[in-house]
Amino acid sequence: MSEKVVATNKKAFHDYAILEKYEAGIVLTGSEVKSLREGACNLKDSFVMIEDGEAWLYNCYIAPYKPAAKFGHDPTRKRKLLLHKKEILKLMGKVKEKGLTIVPLRVYFKNGKAKVEIALAKGKVKYEKREAMKEKDMKREIEKSFKGKIKL
Repeated sequence: MSEKVVATNKKAFHDYAILEKYEAGIVLTGSEVKSLREGACNLKDSFVMIEDGEAWLYNCYIAPYKPAAKFGHDPTRKRKLLLHKKEILKLMGKVKEKGLTIVPLRVYFKNGKAKVEIALAKGKVKYEKREAMKEKDMKREIEKSFKGKIKL
């Protein structure tokens, strides 16, 4: 199974604690697929909502494909996500809990099909973000110190 990652949502890992991950298909137009293959996608402020038993991806920016400008698409339109009914019901139940939301983590191609990895997430408080940054910095410093000592 070959995967080609098109876009990742780094902000989601910073702002949310990821609880569960799901893989969802995404309904796209032809020009959107071609634009994705060029890597023109941004997940920065995007989110997932469940409406009428269907999952929808909002604010995912897919740049217009220049050769198909005549038939262009709306770059930030809502896009339907393809999930099993059981998964949608499970997500719907958990989102009703306080503080949980669904965020997209990455867009990628798997065996030629566009997929979105979404996650059930809980928002981090400011001090949790600071702690995570401190841990990252400490880990980086430790790796630097070991790197200098290991050289032969």
